[in-house]
Amino acid sequence: MNKSELIDEIAAEAGISKTAAGKALDAALAAVKQALKDNDTVTLVGFGAFYVSERAARAGRNPQTGQSIEIKAAKVPKFRPGKALKDALN
Repeated sequence: MNKSELIDEIAAEAGISKTAAGKALDAALAAVKQALKDNDTVTLVGFGAFYVSERAARAGRNPQTGQSIEIKAAKVPKFRPGKALKDALN
């Protein structure tokens, strides 16, 4: 499912226009993105939680030259599914 299909599904389920559904989806994604930038966790009960994890710096290898390189530490977004989402899939 891509973004436009998700917007269609939201509009049909909520009984709103596709434009309103698109704006709502964009606002929700922007709120999640801003919360993660602020190093907060976004928990949606029954669905799951979005959080930020820190990846340590490490040594790597350039596959073309075989030369050793240093990979910087980074913050990465992660998702932990909730029990209700797991149960819905099984």
